[in-house]
Amino acid sequence: MYLTETAQRYLRATGPEHDEIQADMAGVADEEGFPIIGPDAGGLLRTLAAMTRATSVFEFGSGFGYSAYWFLQGMPADGEIVLTEFDTDELTMAEEFFKRAGLTERAHFEDGDAMETINEYDGPFDVVLIDHQKERYADAFNAVREDLRVGSVVVADNLMRGPIDIEDLLAYFESGEALPDNKSMHGVADYVETVRATSGFQTTVVPVGSGLSLTVRVE
Repeated sequence: MYLTETAQRYLRATGPEHDEIQADMAGVADEEGFPIIGPDAGGLLRTLAAMTRATSVFEFGSGFGYSAYWFLQGMPADGEIVLTEFDTDELTMAEEFFKRAGLTERAHFEDGDAMETINEYDGPFDVVLIDHQKERYADAFNAVREDLRVGSVVVADNLMRGPIDIEDLLAYFESGEALPDNKSMHGVADYVETVRATSGFQTTVVPVGSGLSLTVRVE
């Protein structure tokens, strides 16, 4: 556990609460065992959208719209977000949730491979979320980095928890120990090394939710 139980409780006690629709989304996630970022990480996404005054957000992997809903809460009224998802049923659920919230006109629901969908949008993007297959994280960053303005943020999820082992990743980054044969961990390690080595960007990992990497274009 990378945060003590007390720290996690403190974050939850002082963090944002779900509205009715988000609570329903979280209920679906619990019933189906679907991983969502949760309200603490969601609150950070909302804050990033507000801080960047984001009018254009792109998600690599959206599920049924939980993270996108948080982004829109922090965006101005003219802001739009692109949701991408392989699973048609999940994307349909996202549309239904957004319809209830009156947000469908601000969202583009793209069924299929996000790595193909990104080619259909020119940008620039104010915020990008990478939350699809871990072994494709670095590819997603490379696909979008030229479509980011100075001050834009790329967020990557599951940097500290999920289909990875933080102890193995720590040993790799601290002392160069070999990673186990796990595509997700190799993908996360490759992503971190890629964003840290890319000129003009600064990266920080934040221990909120399952661990978020924040990469900001600075030049």
